[in-house]
Amino acid sequence: MKDRQKVAIEEPVSRLEPTLLDAVPTKIADVVAELSARASTLGAALHPRTAQQLATLVRVMNAYYSNLIEGHVTRPRDIERALSGDLDVDEGRRSLQIEAAAHVRVQAGIDRLFADGAPPDPVSADFLRALHRDFYKGAPEAMLRIRSDHHAFVMEPGRFRNSPEEEVQVGRHQPPSSERVVAFMRRFQERYAVGELGAAGKILAIPAAHHRFNYIHPFPDGNGRVSRLMSHAMIQAAGVGAHGLWSVSRGLARGLESRLEYKQMMDHADTPRQGDLDGRGNLSLSALEDFTLWFLKACLDQVVFMSSLFDLPNLTGRLKLYVERSGRLKPEAFRLLEEAAVRGEFARGDADRITRLPERTARVVLGQVLEEGLLGSDTPKGPVSLRFPSKALDLLFPQLFPAA
Repeated sequence: MKDRQKVAIEEPVSRLEPTLLDAVPTKIADVVAELSARASTLGAALHPRTAQQLATLVRVMNAYYSNLIEGHVTRPRDIERALSGDLDVDEGRRSLQIEAAAHVRVQAGIDRLFADGAPPDPVSADFLRALHRDFYKGAPEAMLRIRSDHHAFVMEPGRFRNSPEEEVQVGRHQPPSSERVVAFMRRFQERYAVGELGAAGKILAIPAAHHRFNYIHPFPDGNGRVSRLMSHAMIQAAGVGAHGLWSVSRGLARGLESRLEYKQMMDHADTPRQGDLDGRGNLSLSALEDFTLWFLKACLDQVVFMSSLFDLPNLTGRLKLYVERSGRLKPEAFRLLEEAAVRGEFARGDADRITRLPERTARVVLGQVLEEGLLGSDTPKGPVSLRFPSKALDLLFPQLFPAA
């Protein structure tokens, strides 16, 4: 094993630099400003309860696209089944369900922390280890078994790489050695700590931290998933999360023009410094600027897309269309859905008032909408609010998934 002092000299934490942009080009500053402005109005017309249910849908979408980035296709209805404990008998599909459900579960935990006024520092080592540990909570051993050309071992969730058998290579990139991971992550936390950054700085740090985390590759496996959950938390901390109504994973998976862009841009950001005019760090400042601009444009693209999708008049219009095309729901069912969209929720006993139908008929209509999964409640007799079942996604939210 190499002498520790020699390793530290050969692998200084300055290898990460530049970690932030020294000066912000106008084209990047403009995207930061527009992203902040657009995110502040996303879902503004929605009732908070309706927005909450839509955020639940977005978590499923984030999980779907996070899986897709890893090369795994998990249908929304399979994620929905997994969240209710209904796992596939096929081992391969079951593993994909477990991964997607874990993403939804962990992201929901992040959102609760922010909603409760107890936001974490998204880049702290403790928080990142907790994300990794929570993601793999209850995972079968097969998901934790890591194999390389020379080693095979069972990964311990929540623990950074720290032994020779956990050395990794990611494509052409050779991450820091295992014994230097803690030092690199300490530097990472110092540079991206949310409390040390201003409003614009918090937004600008998101792409840089996303790449540099993966550059360090602190865990034997699961780094991509953790980095996307970390980015979600950083987006919330920066105030541009719009209460969970847009998905960073969808933006990264789809890119701006090609689905290949994410991996290409991550590889581009690995570029070493290109001469005296390319910053003063080990890595290329120009490449970091390119990656930052691309990443933030992908985020802005998602905010604009979701704004049109979740615009209240558009949403209620699609709910009406769904009722018309259902073949089994009475036209008055739309009034119940519209009421839930606008008011957030309503008491079951108000169904006759809302539908203007006799009480018994109104109860039947309400029952049909509940059975359809478009309304639901937390308790058997509690107030009902909108729900968005996977079977309704193609019509209610076209283009949300490649094929819902």
